[in-house]
Order: sequence, then structure tokens, then C-alpha cells
Amino acid sequence: MKLLAFETSTEACSVALYIDGEIIERHQLAPRRHAELALPWAEALLADAGIGKRQLDAVALGRGPGAFTGVRLAIAVAQGIAMALDKPVVPVSTLQALAMQALRLPCPATPANRHILAAIDARMGEIYVAAYEGSGDACMPLTREQVIAPQDYAPPEIADGWIGVGTGFAAGEGVLQQRLQQRLAAVQADALPHAADIARLAAAAFIRGEAIAPERVEPAYLRNNVALTLQEQKAARLAR
Repeated sequence: MKLLAFETSTEACSVALYIDGEIIERHQLAPRRHAELALPWAEALLADAGIGKRQLDAVALGRGPGAFTGVRLAIAVAQGIAMALDKPVVPVSTLQALAMQALRLPCPATPANRHILAAIDARMGEIYVAAYEGSGDACMPLTREQVIAPQDYAPPEIADGWIGVGTGFAAGEGVLQQRLQQRLAAVQADALPHAADIARLAAAAFIRGEAIAPERVEPAYLRNNVALTLQEQKAARLAR
């Protein structure tokens, strides 16, 4: 199986190529340079691997949640390539891809099935967050994705020893990490999603028959109106 994967939902730009279980990736903290880097990186990865575009089985992408322009870019790039090649796409949750990083953290005190909180700074006093259970090379969702003020979030009451990953744990001077300190076994607050993990999750989804036509991709914005002004968003938060 051969997949090309894009993840541009955060300040990191990431492109990966999955070839029969092996992955090569380019990943860089590159705010506002995603549109400049994504396609050239994809071309370079394919060239380095000696793979032609038409040899791809599908194109994978991080569908959000994340920055509006970044989510739209990944969708547009993946759709464009997939439509040109008449290939399907595999959308993957950005939070689920982020959660995969917790499986690689050295936490000997935690069980084999790890409970993971993946959180991304959503700006304007909120975070994108979801809970997962991970083992081996897979993370399964325990809760729905949501956008919420970090001081209002509470993980499921199923266990302590949570592993926290993502910039949501640093948002608002680290209020989420401070609130959950007694329930956290480890935190990596600077973690950003990688296209390599998008590719791993997409490969499993492709085998399960979950690839879709490019025009059916739906972004996960979570906010009802991504175009609200700062004043409108402040008023909405105060009205809760």
C-alpha cells in the first residue's frame, strides 16, 4: 500500500509517504509557510522513494480540528491530487494523530493500554480536545472531539495516569495541565501532529474500507462559525 499524507492543521507543516509499512516524512515548524512547502515536499518524498504519483493507492490528510486556513489547505491539496489521479482520500482526525505520540513517550508506570488526552490550542481562550485509549500502533477515541475553555474540561472518570499531548496543555499559561496535575502521568505540551501518524492511521482505515471520494471530505472545525470576529467570540464565551 502506498499513501501520501498531509497535516497542516497547526503551526507545523508535515508531509509523509507510507510505502508498505515504511514511512518517510518531512516535518517543520513553519507558521504561514504551509502553502509554500506542502506540494514541493510531497514531490521530493516521491522522488526520493522512486515512486510515481499514479502508484499511490490513496491520499491521506489531517481533517482538523485546527487552524481554519491550515485545515482548508490540507483538504484542498489532498483533493486536488486525488482528483487528478482518480484516487480516493482518507481523512484522519488531527487530534487522533496527535494522540499517537503518547504511545511513544517513555512512561513505564502506565499500563499497556494508555489513556491519552490530546489537546490543541484553539486560541481565543479555548482548546480542541479529545480522549483516547491507545495500545500498540493504534488509538481509539473514548470521547467526541470538542472545543472548550481549558478550565472547563474534565476527562472521563475512568482512570488516572492520563498522558497529555499537545499545545492545549500550554494554552492559557498551562491551566489545563495545572487543573489535571494529579491525574496526569506525563505531559508533552509542545507536541504537534505529524503526517507520519496521519499516514499510519490512514493505512489502517484504508484496509477497513474507509477511503472516500475526494469531494466527500468534510473539515472538522468544531466551532459553529469560524468567521466570527474577536468581539463576537468574546461575547459568545461570556454568554455561556
